[in-house]
Amino acid sequence: MQGFGNRSLFAGITLAVVLVIAGCSAPRGPAPVEDRGTMTRAPGATTPGGPPITTDASGKPLPGIENYGKPGYYAVRPGDSIRRIGSETGQRWQDIVRWNNLDNPDLIEVGQVLRVIPPTGGSTAVATAPSTSAPAAPTEATTKPVAPQASVTPAVPASGASGTTKPPVTASPSGPSSSGDDDLGWIWPASGSLIAGFDEAKNKGYDISGKAGDPVLAAADGRVVYAGAGLRGYGNLIILKHNNTYLTAYAHNQTLLVKEDQSVQKGQKIAEMGNSDADRVKLHFEIRRQGKPVDPSRYLPNR
Repeated sequence: MQGFGNRSLFAGITLAVVLVIAGCSAPRGPAPVEDRGTMTRAPGATTPGGPPITTDASGKPLPGIENYGKPGYYAVRPGDSIRRIGSETGQRWQDIVRWNNLDNPDLIEVGQVLRVIPPTGGSTAVATAPSTSAPAAPTEATTKPVAPQASVTPAVPASGASGTTKPPVTASPSGPSSSGDDDLGWIWPASGSLIAGFDEAKNKGYDISGKAGDPVLAAADGRVVYAGAGLRGYGNLIILKHNNTYLTAYAHNQTLLVKEDQSVQKGQKIAEMGNSDADRVKLHFEIRRQGKPVDPSRYLPNR
């Protein structure tokens, strides 16, 4: 009996040791999973203590990364498309495809750097593009100005001058400058009442009320650089380029009456008001100066 008791005691101690070892080695929860193949990395991002990331997830250099941060180039952001980039920079998306030798314009990568001004050289006159910190409307050498100009330059000819132009004038923060680029004779794009004003944080333009089918008018002479429904939150949208400085946007339309690359005159009916991608019938109208939304009250006449 004593031997049996010793064997039982030994077996109990052995079992306890096995259970302790098993408890120490058993996982206490699911191990963290790290997905290294699906994360998109944009240029300029950094790893902790490391240099800026300039490659995709597979280690290949991002296309055009050598031009990142240079004037006249645009780094593709999540949600971008060629049409959206064209509308934000005031260029025809077909030209951007051509300037960048893109085989398939539907295949662009986040972080890829694209040229958004015409290549330099030859007789093309290209103005220096604004900083890439905010998408802007750079000079397009092939643009045919609607208003008569002495030459295709970033400035409009001085009044009464022949063959000469004023130098560009930078607008002051408080309002438009005296540059000819600002002298567009703006008009209101719709006759309805103002239901939402400009707010840099919440509303990048004016919201104007109306009934479905009410006319939407071009606020100044210009050229259609975008007409479609490809930009989320804007519905059926038209963007006009007026010169090298200004764009206007007309959103939530019911019907679009103009096509891309078409020239329009101030006061021309370009769309019919609607509620596409909106909670009510209204026109959302923006004025963009060098790609940045500005308060329309600085430009539109008093009612």
